[in-house]
Amino acid sequence: MDGFAFSLAGLVVGTAVGATGVGGGSLMTPILILFYGISPAVAVGTDLLYASVSKAFGVVLHGRRGTVDWKIVGWLSVGSVPAALITLLFLRHQAAGPGIDQLIKLTLAGAIVLTATFTLLQEPLLRLINKGERAGSGPGFLVRHQRALTVVCGVLIGALVTISSVGAGVIGMMLLLILYPTHAPIRLVGSDLAHAVLITGIAGLGHAGLGTVNYSMLGFLLLGALPGIWLGTRIAFRLDDKGLKRTISVLLIFIGSTMAAKAVGARI
Repeated sequence: MDGFAFSLAGLVVGTAVGATGVGGGSLMTPILILFYGISPAVAVGTDLLYASVSKAFGVVLHGRRGTVDWKIVGWLSVGSVPAALITLLFLRHQAAGPGIDQLIKLTLAGAIVLTATFTLLQEPLLRLINKGERAGSGPGFLVRHQRALTVVCGVLIGALVTISSVGAGVIGMMLLLILYPTHAPIRLVGSDLAHAVLITGIAGLGHAGLGTVNYSMLGFLLLGALPGIWLGTRIAFRLDDKGLKRTISVLLIFIGSTMAAKAVGARI
């Protein structure tokens, strides 16, 4: 396929990520599968390395500004790294074929819908949870078990990301906002981003070992994504952030539902 087509996809997704912070794997992977005909395993493997490289620039900026809480990154990694390695072993021992493709499609569809739901309902969900925490006496359950719950979240993110390439961004950020309500949001953004680079890099290298990374496609995606992220950040200053997020969330729900319907239909 023409490399320009992949660069165009990178540009579109990069612009969406730069403008809203939403998109990434939840847009790129289904685009590669639904519109470019890339096999699910290769789409996931290539997108993981794409995400790790493209997000690394953001981590450098956050690191320089001191907006990364490395303790949070560490506790997430305690759960996510083993989960990713175990999931990779599972994928390695499964014969490549329709069964794995269906698993990836269904997991991806669920992760996309969950991402869209978190994006749409982020503010009311956080208000509800914080209200419940304040209603209790003394430190709430989330505060008392913060580290353990962070590790559990890491396990969920590690497994989900390795199978679908989705979960390290919006889902991870939402979980951190719930677990660390007193932390400055910018530090949670930096921490989530640093963890995302780590876990997508590990999962991506694992997929490379499985032979499910297309390096030529990866190069063309990055070629479009980097200027797209730059463009998106400038667009963000001129457009309504909430409106953009709602629009992308509705699009994600449509994409996730379409993928789920096709996956289920293929099994019948």
